[in-house]
Amino acid sequence: MRTAFQEQYIAFETIVRREITRFMRIWTQTLLPPVITQSLYFVIFGKFIGSQVGQVNGVSYMAFIVPGLVMMAVINSAFMNVVSSFFSVKFQRSIEEILVSPTSHMAIIAGYVAGGMIRGILVGTIVFLVSMFFTHPVIHNFPVIIIFIILTSLVFSLAGLTNAVFAKKFDDVSIFPTFVLTPLTYLGGVFYSVHSLPGFWQQVSLFNPILYMVNGFRFGFYGFSDVNVWGSIAFLVALVGVLFYANLYLLKKGTGIRS
Repeated sequence: MRTAFQEQYIAFETIVRREITRFMRIWTQTLLPPVITQSLYFVIFGKFIGSQVGQVNGVSYMAFIVPGLVMMAVINSAFMNVVSSFFSVKFQRSIEEILVSPTSHMAIIAGYVAGGMIRGILVGTIVFLVSMFFTHPVIHNFPVIIIFIILTSLVFSLAGLTNAVFAKKFDDVSIFPTFVLTPLTYLGGVFYSVHSLPGFWQQVSLFNPILYMVNGFRFGFYGFSDVNVWGSIAFLVALVGVLFYANLYLLKKGTGIRS
């Protein structure tokens, strides 16, 4: 006889396997577009603009933007995977079958979030490999790179689930990425050092969570950051906790699911 833990693990594994199968089946829509988009950034910003900028903190501008572009791919892919997948099962009413099963809310959250993380990290890895055709990024602290890519994909997978819970129609799925996520990403130090901004805007930038993700990830490659790395890790861990328990509360309450 299976234990309760084994049953929940099987449910978790089933959700993750379905998520991987889903995005791999349509890889030309889920994996290829981000890689093409980031490659264009490498060409336009790295080659053309980078030749005018020169170096940033002792590294070429092309190398400087690599961590930011990888992180941008991770953020968008992790978020969109969860929000689109969970909203689809909500829209088709198949989420009700999961909710009435013995599957716990924690297993549901873990399954969808793990699927988003896998896609985000996979896309980020591909973008990094593509970047090696343009420059040769170095690795200063590999454990820090792993910590930040895991925490970032985890944060935005959880955020995607929150968006999907509240979404009532397909248009709601794209509102947050378009009007919140994209501006925060571009203003998160992907293409510039925060220290190059006027004092007022440097202070404003400190309220952007993506700034901490990008700079922490960049520290793993080059050993410099605009913000405290360990403080960034603590902030992301706290954000994970808040988003996880918020999603757990929303699922238990049936927000956006039960009529």
